[in-house]
Amino acid sequence: MSRICELTGKGVQSGNNVSHANNKTKRKFLPNLCQVTLISDALGQRFRLRVSAAALRSVEHRGGLDAFLLKSDETELSSRARLLRRQIVKKTAEAA
Repeated sequence: MSRICELTGKGVQSGNNVSHANNKTKRKFLPNLCQVTLISDALGQRFRLRVSAAALRSVEHRGGLDAFLLKSDETELSSRARLLRRQIVKKTAEAA
């Protein structure tokens, strides 16, 4: 399982540990990923996603999973989240 957020695309970054003597060794900065269940109001279903804590805050700020996916760009989303976004768009178009 890759260490990438399914909603924002945030992944592993690399950098250096820098000691007091200015020695540099490689290290990884891992995203804070959480396994969460989010509810889609349009579809009336629950979806289990692996998202970063920052993405979870963004979902809450934008007003839920549906609003977050509709406002987000498809290129940043995972394949599963893209499919979910398309289903939500289709369902909201039917309702309107």
